[in-house]
Amino acid sequence: MNQLKTGDIIGSKRKELGFTQNQLAKMLNISFQAVSKWENNTAYPDIEMLPKLAAALHTTVDRLLGYQGAAADYDSRYDTEEYYWGLTPNHICYDIMKFLPPVKPYRVLDMGCGEGKDAVFFAKCGYNVSAFDISEQGIEKARNLAGHNKVNVNFFKADIIDYRFDGEYDIIFSSGVLHYIPQPKRKEFCESLKSHTSAIGINALNVFVQKPFIPCAPDSTKEEESKGLWYSGELFQYYHDWLFHTCKEEIFDCDSGGIPHKHCMDTLIAQKGTFPFNSL
Repeated sequence: MNQLKTGDIIGSKRKELGFTQNQLAKMLNISFQAVSKWENNTAYPDIEMLPKLAAALHTTVDRLLGYQGAAADYDSRYDTEEYYWGLTPNHICYDIMKFLPPVKPYRVLDMGCGEGKDAVFFAKCGYNVSAFDISEQGIEKARNLAGHNKVNVNFFKADIIDYRFDGEYDIIFSSGVLHYIPQPKRKEFCESLKSHTSAIGINALNVFVQKPFIPCAPDSTKEEESKGLWYSGELFQYYHDWLFHTCKEEIFDCDSGGIPHKHCMDTLIAQKGTFPFNSL
């Protein structure tokens, strides 16, 4: 994603609909100078403003940010009987259980759950799980997987950029999804995650990290490539005031899509509180 393209899109959509900058500003309850700055690429809409702006311009947040094909691409990947990412839970899930074991039905939110393998695993272990993904096909397969395993998971379709928290969670989990968050909005996004985490809750996140010696994955889309990988350590700095349980960077082999390739990933499991579990 780049700001220039977003500014052009805002201006183009506004003119298409016959709105003046002042009219658009009134719809959003902001100054027309703010709209002007967006279109001149000297400022960027707040992440909270993006859904309102998209609605006012009769478009989507995806299109405002310059990409359109994420949902369609993942629907295509998931439109098979096989599970694209397999059925083995992410190793982070086991680490989460060490730090906040399911001694009671802790509330879990799985952001970008794909076909549901991790969400279903958490539910089987006794957590109270909600999970969302941008792909309708992925959500359908996730519900089928939950039914097959006889567990209840609140699966729903949502875009991670559009999604607004409606409650508090004990565990917020996301794997390989946060590159969809524009770089200028990542700190704000992480602050939102933190503010919707319970007093002793955990955020367990990993992000793809750019390395000049690692080419783009063969199954990545142009939309994914354009959004931007994270910088080494970028995720960690947003959680400097939390207790780190896991903080690591690793390069690993991957064969998603059936084509062997490599990724570099930063992984963080951080806890809001610092209380020992035996005092809970």
